[in-house]
Amino acid sequence: MSTVAVIDYGMGNLRSVAQAVMAAAHGTDIKVVITADPQVVDAAERVVLPGQGAMRDCMRELHDSGLMPSVLHAAAHKPLFGVCVGMQMLLDHSAEGDEGGTASLGIIPGEVVKFDLAGQHQADGSRFKVPQMGWNQVTQTQAHPLWQGIPDNSYFYFVHSFYARPLDAHHTAGVSDYGQSFTSVLARGNIFATQFHPEKSADLGLSLYRNFLSWSP
Repeated sequence: MSTVAVIDYGMGNLRSVAQAVMAAAHGTDIKVVITADPQVVDAAERVVLPGQGAMRDCMRELHDSGLMPSVLHAAAHKPLFGVCVGMQMLLDHSAEGDEGGTASLGIIPGEVVKFDLAGQHQADGSRFKVPQMGWNQVTQTQAHPLWQGIPDNSYFYFVHSFYARPLDAHHTAGVSDYGQSFTSVLARGNIFATQFHPEKSADLGLSLYRNFLSWSP
């Protein structure tokens, strides 16, 4: 039996993420655990890094929990799925926080910036609101095993005010449009991460998690 560790560092919608991964694992020999124990994370074959809330709080809690070395090890050696702020944390730096922003994990080169949509209007004449909250399309920009069975330009559920801006376009696996084009999916080696919430994205979100569970990067 293999294990998927959903990392509990005190931030994020852990229960809904874990329940979605458990639903995706139904009928398999995969065990899904929510854990704050670095040893359990180190022993797991796959890791899910959720995140919700302010970047500075997430980084502080991850550091204080003692889980950061396990996250860095997982990112280097095993399949890792980042969700929402869990995706943003993978980059070098976020503009979110006090003056100077917040240093993040530095696993994928790039930064996290805030939407600047002042004065812009949507097709129906309404103003763009920040945060983006609701369903939006994701255009697949590269072939990837996690896209298997998921049609291009499918809709997923987003809640965010900041977005990832990777330095290398090859690390973008999906883009979306909200007043501007932005990276909504990152992929590099054994890492796949989404700005949207698969656990809130109905069947296609579950399909992503199923693909992750069988992925052998």
